[in-house]
Amino acid sequence: MFSTSQLTDEQKQKLHQWAEEGASIADLQKQLKEEFGLTITYMDARFLVLDLDLKIREEESAESSPVPQEVVVDADPGSADETAAGAPGNVRVTMDEVAVPGAMVSGKVTFSDGEKAVWMIDQYGRPGLDPDQPGYRPSPEDIESFQSQLSELVRKAGI
Repeated sequence: MFSTSQLTDEQKQKLHQWAEEGASIADLQKQLKEEFGLTITYMDARFLVLDLDLKIREEESAESSPVPQEVVVDADPGSADETAAGAPGNVRVTMDEVAVPGAMVSGKVTFSDGEKAVWMIDQYGRPGLDPDQPGYRPSPEDIESFQSQLSELVRKAGI
């Protein structure tokens, strides 16, 4: 595993400069290899971003952003009554910019009854759900909506 302690002050400064110029995590990984001959994994590059508190800029344009920050799906978009909070299927799912440790991708979900949970998918593709309220179980309709939205988010992120 690669560590920030293996970087010189010059390399750290360059990483900050590249991030300010709009480099993505993959760009940082590529530039480290090209300029300094350092070959690191994408995961190590993600940890460098966290360790060095690099600010990775997200594109402002919705067309160029591969991951929507929030997706809302209503059970029946044609009915105003069913879009109210508490309606079955009215679930809100977001994806984290940087996944929680041990996860390939993670985010948060708010179910139609207002209960919240953290979700993750590990490196083996196994899903996990950690509700704020211990023992909470969402309705089957909410699970279906959550799975649909999650699938769409992951697909758009190219994962």
